Formats: sequence, structure tokens, C-alpha cells
Amino acid sequence: MSDVAALPIREFARPRRRFRTLRKLVAHRSFLFGATVMVLLTAAAMAAPLLTHIDPTAMQVRFRLRPPSAAFPFGTDAFGRDVFTRVLYGAKLSLWIGLSVALLSGAGGAAVGVVGAQFRRLDPLLMRVMDALMAFPAILLAIGLGAALGPSPSSVIIALAVAYLPRTARLVRASALVIRELEYVEAARVSGAGNLRIIWKHILPNCMGPLLVQLSFVFAYAILADAALSFLGIGTPPPAPSWGNIVSEGRDYAVEAWWIMLFPGLAISIATLGMNLLGDGLRDVLDPRLKVEG
Repeated sequence: MSDVAALPIREFARPRRRFRTLRKLVAHRSFLFGATVMVLLTAAAMAAPLLTHIDPTAMQVRFRLRPPSAAFPFGTDAFGRDVFTRVLYGAKLSLWIGLSVALLSGAGGAAVGVVGAQFRRLDPLLMRVMDALMAFPAILLAIGLGAALGPSPSSVIIALAVAYLPRTARLVRASALVIRELEYVEAARVSGAGNLRIIWKHILPNCMGPLLVQLSFVFAYAILADAALSFLGIGTPPPAPSWGNIVSEGRDYAVEAWWIMLFPGLAISIATLGMNLLGDGLRDVLDPRLKVEG
């Protein structure tokens, strides 16, 4: 009877735990502020065609280097293009690059980390490859890969995903090494569960908390790194707008047309701040070590 009575409790324990975690996230000021900032930026990027009817690549030389005004809220650049329009359309590309890098580095890092922790024979080989990649600073590795692949959004995504993958893999591996030794995993192994089932049902779900926290910061780092690569001419090539190449195009006019660099720079700062605050909130709620300390 006790086993039968305990069955519904086990079935509803996980949904209740998820609801409790969601409620804590909503109540966390840092997470709520960061999530609000990112939702607003994403909404503005998706609604760009409704917020402005100007082509972001259309050149109107007679309006070149106009300061911010009612007609041009963020001014115009050296080709007469509306900076406000370009910042809005650039948000879509920059946020997409950040999201893609986070997803790719998360998927690759989770696969490498979990496989290395579960299959001990593969672990030394995988970790030496990760160590070799981590021997280079992430931005330098991304610059080298981006230069080899050529300037394009896909090249930036691949270069940054590879650059941030080793850190994600190391984090997941450290969590998986602890989880695979816990009693319920040992019980599943004794009961005849295979490696793939153990990874999918027990190890990977319990690595998601630290992984989500890490990916929120990777998202922010990717936005900054994309801007740096575009500034160096390795990122998204003109005339397609991204926050980084808008800043790059305005550096020759930093004195007489400061607004060209100011507004995309503010957008980068706001997006990075929003993702960092969101990540801090996730860490505070999902990190078990902080729960124990509190």
C-alpha cells in the first residue's frame, strides 16, 4: 500500500518543483528585469517593419550626417541611411547570432561533457581537444576562425560557437561526473538501464540548471564578440545592418557624427546588461550551492 500511495506523489513532485522554480524566477528582481529588457528588445526587432517604413540599406546622400531630429530620431550616417532603422533591423541579426551561438555551444558542450563523463575511455581524448581549444582566448580563436571562414553571419555563429564550446563542455562534464555517482543513477544501472537511457533520463536533465545559467552568459558574450568581429571587419559584411558593423562604420565620424556609434553601442550595452541580469537570476534560483548557503 505504501508503494501505491507514494506513486501519485512521485508523479506530481516534478511538476510542483517546476512550478515552484518558475514562481521563484518571476519573483526574482534581477531575472525579471533582465527578462523584460530582452523581451522588449526582441519585440522591437520583430516589429521593425511596423516601427519604421524606411529601408535600412537605402542611401539618401542628401541627408548624410544629419543629427538626431524628429525626422531621424537617431540621426543619419555617412550614406544618409537612417540610424534608427538600422539599429532596429540590426537587433534582429545580433540577437539571432547570440541565440544561435548559445544553442550550438550548449548542444555541443552538453554532448561532449556528458559523453566524456559517462564513457571514461573517451574522456581523456575529448578533454584534451577541449583543453587545446581553451589554450586560446575565446575572442582570438573566434577571430582566427572567422577570418578563415570569411565575413558572414553564419561564419560568426560557427566561430563563436566553437570558441565557447569548451567552457560549456567542461561545466557539463563536472556536473555529470557528480550525478553519475549518485544512488538513483547507480540503482538505474543495476536495474539494467543502458548508458543512453541513463544519460537521457537521469544525467542530462540534472545538468540543465548549470547549463542554462552558462548559456545565458554565452548569449551576452556572443553579442559583444559579434560586435567586436564586425568592428574588425570579420563579422556581418555591409550593407546588412548589425550593431557591430554600424559602430564600425561610424568610427571615422566619431567626432562630427557621434550618434552613429552611440546608439548601436547603447543597444549592445542594454542587451548585454539584460542577459547578464537574467543569468544572475537563473544562477540564484537554479544553483543548489547558493540554496544551501542561503
